[in-house]
Amino acid sequence: MPLRISIVQYLNTAPLVRGFTHGPLRGKYQLSFTVPSQCAEALRAGAADVAIIPAIEYQRIDDLVVLPNLSIASKKSVRSLLLVSKKPIEEVTRIALDSSSRSTQVLVCILCAKRWGIAPECFEADPELPAMLGAADAALLIGDPALRLALDAESNGTRDAAERITCPGAIAGRPEGSALFVYDVVEQWQALTRLPAVLAVWAARPDAATPEVVQDFQQSLAFGLEHLDEISREAAQGLGLPVGKLRRYLEENIDYTLDAENLRGLGKYFSYAAELGIIPEVRKIVRAAEVGARGPYSDFFAARRH
Repeated sequence: MPLRISIVQYLNTAPLVRGFTHGPLRGKYQLSFTVPSQCAEALRAGAADVAIIPAIEYQRIDDLVVLPNLSIASKKSVRSLLLVSKKPIEEVTRIALDSSSRSTQVLVCILCAKRWGIAPECFEADPELPAMLGAADAALLIGDPALRLALDAESNGTRDAAERITCPGAIAGRPEGSALFVYDVVEQWQALTRLPAVLAVWAARPDAATPEVVQDFQQSLAFGLEHLDEISREAAQGLGLPVGKLRRYLEENIDYTLDAENLRGLGKYFSYAAELGIIPEVRKIVRAAEVGARGPYSDFFAARRH
């Protein structure tokens, strides 16, 4: 029976799995696509052998290893994780949290306590922004819908010194004349910690994460990074967004490594989560064995940062 892989069906995951879906590894593994929280549930329940899971779920699921040198992270801003508010964040008392992602829910809780100094009531909701804002002062939106809103907000709004975009509420279905305040969650995390945000990791049961499997996952990403133009064109057709902006998002906003800086950011995230009682303690990150010390895409990212 082929290894079962649970995958997030968002644009930012596409380069990670391109080798499995369109490249030389196509057909080798059994793939299933869903939202981040359900990827974690599949791994927890034994319905998947490897899954891209919200980073916080590594601390909540027993007996996992992380595939080395792979993640979905962001160094400065991400554009697909937004807190959208009807009022300045310091005045918010109630937040609707997109039920699709547990990592970003925790990030928002940390930011409320450590950056914004607020203690709002938070509740999960389906990712329908007008309904979320009808029930709360602010809403957490993630994934491709958030990216679409970010592009609209950047085109129609103004950015201030606090890295907040103020834009017309009409772009999100709000009444004419109303305003929205849009916060990039990773920008706010970076302002708090001066560290990247690791949003998701490839995790597996130890017996599934063989050196061959690790190498295949790294090669799949390498194939994806070589085909960002094709990925962006396909996504533009499905999302109805400009190819160039999607390519820029994948290349500039998303970081697919788990380098030392990203590991420090992940450690800080886990530390804050434990301090706030979201997890009972911080487990050590255990990485699976790999073939060789550098992934096949290491030089690509090293060159891109200079």
